[in-house]
Amino acid sequence: MNRKETEVEELLAPTVQALGYNIWGVEYLNQGKHSKLRLYIDSEEGIEVDDCAAVSRHVSDILDVEESIESAYTLEVSSPGLDRILFKESQYQASIGEQVDVRLNFPFEDRKKFSGMLVDIQESSAVVQIDDDEYVLPIENIARARVVPTFDKG
Repeated sequence: MNRKETEVEELLAPTVQALGYNIWGVEYLNQGKHSKLRLYIDSEEGIEVDDCAAVSRHVSDILDVEESIESAYTLEVSSPGLDRILFKESQYQASIGEQVDVRLNFPFEDRKKFSGMLVDIQESSAVVQIDDDEYVLPIENIARARVVPTFDKG
């Protein structure tokens, strides 16, 4: 997460937690007049549309009062979903054994896209296995990592 996303998370976390949810992650997409602030929330019981609406009402008031985002923006509140984005090292750790799609900021071994099994976290790096090869990818170089949901065919 960038500095703005971290600031927003720190500002909103107490309110979101008081409502009974956790912030999974924050994305701020600065696109001039059409900027977006995405807040992903989660809870042990899961997330429903009404949960997102309640959090949206509370956090939009806080953001307006604090003026933490200078330009106009659209606030989106949602669950992380089955194909959740991984924001924090603890989320990577909890996703060991899952299939992941990883996009890097800078190429590693002449590529920026990796899809495979997340097999370990070592010294702030994600270890992704693709076929018989393991790639150690520093989390700070990961632009986006997303869990790929798998469904049993039965």
